[in-house]
Amino acid sequence: MLAAGWLLFPALLYTSTPQPAQFSHQAHGEAAGLTCDTCHGFTAEGRFAGIPTTESCAGCHSGLLGETESEKHFFANFVEPGREVNWLIYSRQPDNVRFSHARHVQVGKMECAECHGPHGESESLKAFERNRISGYSRDIWGPRMLRVGLKPGQGMKMDDCMACHRDRQVEAGCLGCHR
Repeated sequence: MLAAGWLLFPALLYTSTPQPAQFSHQAHGEAAGLTCDTCHGFTAEGRFAGIPTTESCAGCHSGLLGETESEKHFFANFVEPGREVNWLIYSRQPDNVRFSHARHVQVGKMECAECHGPHGESESLKAFERNRISGYSRDIWGPRMLRVGLKPGQGMKMDDCMACHRDRQVEAGCLGCHR
């Protein structure tokens, strides 16, 4: 029973939803020479600006640049009508967590892949797996329930953050990350 539960529970716990549009981080990075902060930058106050708007994509994609079906779909359904994409966010943290991307990237000199994994090398976006109980993405927990042997970017739980802080000998304290 325990083994069956260990195998079945994760399968029943998550729902899988495809992203509303496909996107190749690899094509935008290698072919176009963009970096993470080109599209996922910071506001003037140093806060993370989040997912780019369709308007910012249209700056380069005022017309079709390629021949892929995903670009044609994106252009016809979002750029031409000026409609925002309702992206499903893989890394949304609980409301009581305060996280400064600027502090980690600019002051801590961390690479995006250290927390987000090799997302910048992806050819397409994977499906969003939502936990039926908490509503959060499976990416917060990581790919395995046991969480043993996770690689950098394969989990964003508090233990992952604490381990990174411990490895870098950076003390944050509870109120450094929580409201």
